[in-house]
Amino acid sequence: MSWSDRISVDPKVCHGRVCIRGTRIMVSVILDNLAAGVSSTEILQSYPSLTAEDIQAAISYAAELARERIIPLTA
Repeated sequence: MSWSDRISVDPKVCHGRVCIRGTRIMVSVILDNLAAGVSSTEILQSYPSLTAEDIQAAISYAAELARERIIPLTA
């Protein structure tokens, strides 16, 4: 599976934000939850239309973005 199979951007959906295909669930919502320590199981319970593969696609999408952009870190 490629993240691009599960991720979409449509200007008519969520103001063009990156979402899980076929939903209005933004990838950033999934990533924010994971970053806050929310488990995949809890995310799936909160968003029943999501699958474990959707969460993995969101993580893979974020990894792809991290390869493309460098954010300077201060010591």
